[in-house]
Amino acid sequence: MWGNMMGWGGGAMFGLWHLLWWGLLIVGIVALLRWALASGGASRLKEGDRSLAILKERYARGEIDKTEFEARKRDLA
Repeated sequence: MWGNMMGWGGGAMFGLWHLLWWGLLIVGIVALLRWALASGGASRLKEGDRSLAILKERYARGEIDKTEFEARKRDLA
């Protein structure tokens, strides 16, 4: 009964599903890598923004003077 699936297009369907599976797997891996790289870049950007915010707070509190603020700001950029 189920012995000869080739007569019903089973071989072609198997090949199609096989290609679809590998295609989805590759697309998933690429999407995961792009997400991971984008997340890393965003976190570095946020870290730089956070550093500048801390520097501005220290300047506003009077912990550092204008020349030191400008020098450290250049270092961060």
